[in-house]
Amino acid sequence: MSASLPDRALRELGRTEGDTEALDLLVRDQDTRRLVLLRALLDAATAPTTRCPTELLDRLHEDWALLAAAERADRAAARAVLLHPLAGPWAERCLNALTTGAPVQELRSRMGHLGALAAAAAIRAGLPFATRLTARGTLLHLPTLGAVRVSPGTVGLAAADGELRIREKHGPVVLVRVDSDGASSLDPRWLPVYTLPAVLPGGSPVPLDDLDPYRAADGDLAHHGLSGAVQLDDAARKAWAESWSGVEPMLRFGGDHRWTEAAALLRCLVPLAPPPGSAASGEEMAHCSGTRREAFGAVLSSRPAGAAHLAATLVHEIQHTKLAALSALVPLHHEDPAPRHFAPWRPDPRPFDGLLQGAYSHIALADYWQRFALGAERVTYTQRDLAWSEHARRREQVGAVLPVLAGSGALTPEGRVIVNEMITLYHRLADWPPPMGHVARARAYVSTARVIWQQRNHSERA
Repeated sequence: MSASLPDRALRELGRTEGDTEALDLLVRDQDTRRLVLLRALLDAATAPTTRCPTELLDRLHEDWALLAAAERADRAAARAVLLHPLAGPWAERCLNALTTGAPVQELRSRMGHLGALAAAAAIRAGLPFATRLTARGTLLHLPTLGAVRVSPGTVGLAAADGELRIREKHGPVVLVRVDSDGASSLDPRWLPVYTLPAVLPGGSPVPLDDLDPYRAADGDLAHHGLSGAVQLDDAARKAWAESWSGVEPMLRFGGDHRWTEAAALLRCLVPLAPPPGSAASGEEMAHCSGTRREAFGAVLSSRPAGAAHLAATLVHEIQHTKLAALSALVPLHHEDPAPRHFAPWRPDPRPFDGLLQGAYSHIALADYWQRFALGAERVTYTQRDLAWSEHARRREQVGAVLPVLAGSGALTPEGRVIVNEMITLYHRLADWPPPMGHVARARAYVSTARVIWQQRNHSERA
């Protein structure tokens, strides 16, 4: 087994569990990778082979110096900005622009965001400073804090004594108060990042980040089957808050490990638009959600129908976060990336890694919905029946792909442990079968999905 991950922790993670110690290992590794990525960005920009204009290099050094000063003033506050999930997509795209010889205009746009990150870190650290940022649209963003409505162009920022003063070249000052709860202002031009209460008492609030310019990864969400990122109005924020208020007890229905992992790994929610054709409300409204490897800790989601579905969404997506972080720490397989495998939850062929990711998240859902059905009190018959239906379908879906995972000769020793523990969990779930009819319907669903998949993909390859 890996020296960096104890066997006990690996087996826990294989069962889609993981105590605080195991989760902390994943978090520390991901945080270290983010800091290394940022250092690689600085090194790439200043390398002799990088054709970076002098004015951009001068500004880079200025922003980096402000970041360093913020970290000296309050390391935890500064790193809350640097380790924000949505700083990851920016850093990767900025590094890519530097190393591939991107046009100067793209470099200017990418590297300009470092100034916003540095300013936000200094503001959170309580460090007095003055700087100028360039707004390339009608919003100037300060990651983790909010955004201000401005005209495109240069904007001055000055912070001191818990106040941030934002001034355009021609216009009145926007005055923002900054404290431990975030940034607020009576000026309607200031748009704060809305936060949801911590998953557990004493934890960190969860930003519902509908402002960060890198939350949509340059508009590539549709490529992954997701609807677009949206900016919320007051009614939408209230609806999210209502669903969120019931999440913690719903997570507890799935076992203590479900709210432990949510508290440890969830760093922000990015709201998405409802999928096309979905209803405005109701238990049957369509829903989409996802995660991104470069945005550790972020869950992107349209608003689910109620607290139970929001909790299930977190269970599902946090497994992807967890397994991606584990895969970065210890390789789980050496299979090729060709998309050729059947997955009952997708219409397209999946690569082996996607099959493993999907099976891992679906077996966690099967476990969650079974525990919900067995242990939840004060739920209606309809809710319990829905839970059994979800459990049966998810378990049957996983059962259809476990032979492929178990039969791979390219699993590493760590990967073999993960798959074996998933198989153990799969069989353990059979100890508490759902009411008659649910299993038959689930098997019919998977069988139909296989036939449709075979027909579709045979015709596409013909």
